[in-house]
Parts: sequence; structure tokens; C-alpha cells
Amino acid sequence: MNQKIKNLSDAEANAVVRMGWEDRTTFDQIKERTGLSEAEVIKLMRRELKPGSFRLWRKRVSGRITKHRKLFERHIKPSC
Repeated sequence: MNQKIKNLSDAEANAVVRMGWEDRTTFDQIKERTGLSEAEVIKLMRRELKPGSFRLWRKRVSGRITKHRKLFERHIKPSC
């Protein structure tokens, strides 16, 4: 397991889980606030959530452009 993830307090891990579930908080924003990359957030979510909840979260996040800033920006800007 990543050292950054191991060093998180329970409160910090809970905050990351909350941000992970929020639709409008992108992985880039989570990285800016916590220093954890998308892959590290996924590992933390796998550790903190029940298996069924993790699968539900992964399915939800995988199809959500608002979790990825670049996809979201591309989506809201009209193509010229």
C-alpha cells in the first residue's frame, strides 16, 4: 500500500472518501487538496468501502465526466 495512504488519519481518509463520492469534486481537486493521485484515491476507496459499495462507486465514477476536469471542460466548451 502506498505510504501516503498509510499515513492518512481516519478523519483525512473519511474526507477523501466524501470527496470521492461527490460528483462535482474532480480527481484533480482531490489531488490539489490531499496530494493523492486518482490511482491512490481508488486504492483508498477500495480499502475503506465495502466491496459492493466500491464496485458501485467505480461504476459511477467511470461514467462521470464531472470527476475528470479535462473531460468536463471539453464537454462544457462548445466546439467551433
